[in-house]
Amino acid sequence: MATTASASPALHLLHPTTSSRRCHGGRARLVTPRACSAPTRRGLIADTATAAVAAAAAPLLLPRTPPALAADPLSEWERVGLPIDPGVVLLDIAFVPDDPSHGFLLGTRQTILETKDGGGSWFPRSIPSAEDEDFNYRFNSVSFSGKEGWIVGKPAILLHTKDAGESWERIPLSAQLPGDMVYIQATGEQSAEMVTDEGAIYVTSNRGYNWKAAVQETVSATLNRTVSSGISGASYYTGTFNTVNRSPDGRYVAVSSRGNFYLTWEPGQLYWQPHNRAVARRIQNMGWRADGGLWLLVRGGGLFLSKGTGIVEDFEEASVQSRGFGILDVGYRSKDEAWAAGGSGVLLKTKNGGKSWVRDKAADNIPGNLYSVKFIGDNQGFVLGNDGVLLRYVG
Repeated sequence: MATTASASPALHLLHPTTSSRRCHGGRARLVTPRACSAPTRRGLIADTATAAVAAAAAPLLLPRTPPALAADPLSEWERVGLPIDPGVVLLDIAFVPDDPSHGFLLGTRQTILETKDGGGSWFPRSIPSAEDEDFNYRFNSVSFSGKEGWIVGKPAILLHTKDAGESWERIPLSAQLPGDMVYIQATGEQSAEMVTDEGAIYVTSNRGYNWKAAVQETVSATLNRTVSSGISGASYYTGTFNTVNRSPDGRYVAVSSRGNFYLTWEPGQLYWQPHNRAVARRIQNMGWRADGGLWLLVRGGGLFLSKGTGIVEDFEEASVQSRGFGILDVGYRSKDEAWAAGGSGVLLKTKNGGKSWVRDKAADNIPGNLYSVKFIGDNQGFVLGNDGVLLRYVG
């Protein structure tokens, strides 16, 4: 089996053994007193006054509110109902490339949902090998290439499919795996790339039966070995990644758990490269723009864009209307259009690549935090949040 020099040995994996106001007909009816059969002068005055009040109120009560005005719909998004318990946090979503209507949605509390209509409706998916009475899995990441797909979670679990998710097998993992698996990317036929929260990167080319390390040591080992690296807060580092994001060409950017610095890695490098943060506030998340540059989010709702493309350390702040709520993720639909999401239903849009952002006020009433923005294609996008909040892009 393949091996490589690393802080942890190559993973050798084997096949598993298997009132008064009432509605009628959709219209509101105002209940008014009935006139007496022989009205007196006082009665006529009272009845006339009552009728006047009723006539004045009728235009407000009788017409039904048009459906478009009954709520505050999202201008370009719709909320999708999910068959899950309250409190579930949605973490990742992916679709089969050959069938964009077929996808999987992951979350906490062993949540795996499947759709066959492009994400308009979802149903629970049972995978026997992923059901264990002793564990409550948190499924972190899912990815497809062709009909081949992968799912990773915590506690350590790796699932693989070769038939577009019709069946899944569980692949055993080495107990020496450093950290928890937080990300997996299908990279081709029988191939995938897996990342742990301690910075270990493993690759496979034989459907996960064995893996080899792409970096020679974990992030903590790298930083503690290079104490004089000049990275603030990196000495005697014992933390983990807070977030990790991969570019289409295989580069990674990750944020330390304390948010005081970030790290990058490119294919062929033996170690992660640490970088001081370019702003005073701690980093919340980082990722890749559609043009190959970086975006950076800081605590308190700030958003910065790198000057130029590639891995750089020079950033400039963008104009956002976050109302002080934290922005948690950014997803690009194209080089010019992107959406950002965050706490208390913050949803922002840019049409100029991220230089300025406009808040979608209709999302203010969403009761929850929005954690992730995913665009699978130009017209297929989703926003994932806590308490089972899922928004679907409708354009």
